[in-house]
Amino acid sequence: QVQLVQSGGGTVQVGGSLRLSCAAVGRTLNRYVMGWFRQAPGKEREFVIGIRDTGEHRTRVEDSVKGRFTISSDNAKNTVYLQMDSLKPEETAIYYCALNDRTSYAGTYYLEIQSLYDYWGQGTQVTVSS
Repeated sequence: QVQLVQSGGGTVQVGGSLRLSCAAVGRTLNRYVMGWFRQAPGKEREFVIGIRDTGEHRTRVEDSVKGRFTISSDNAKNTVYLQMDSLKPEETAIYYCALNDRTSYAGTYYLEIQSLYDYWGQGTQVTVSS
């Protein structure tokens, strides 16, 4: 049974930073796709950033977070991180990590497709106060 356990999050002021963690329990992170998504109040869940690890890392980043959000991994800890800098009030949302094994797909566009993910974290609240 694979579980994704999220940690981090909380409340930060505008312009501040937070780091979210997503630990995989029940499997080793080796050749995988991990995505981060968020759902703001009253809105649909949307893609934020993702990584495909085949030994080589390929990432995909949503335009609004480019230059401010980064994704990284520590495979020894079976954990993927989302570093968020220069946060904005409109980025207040529940953030989710998600995992799949579809590493052979071409390109990185498919990292945005939620239905391709097999496992989801429990979600963590990020609040950006102005």
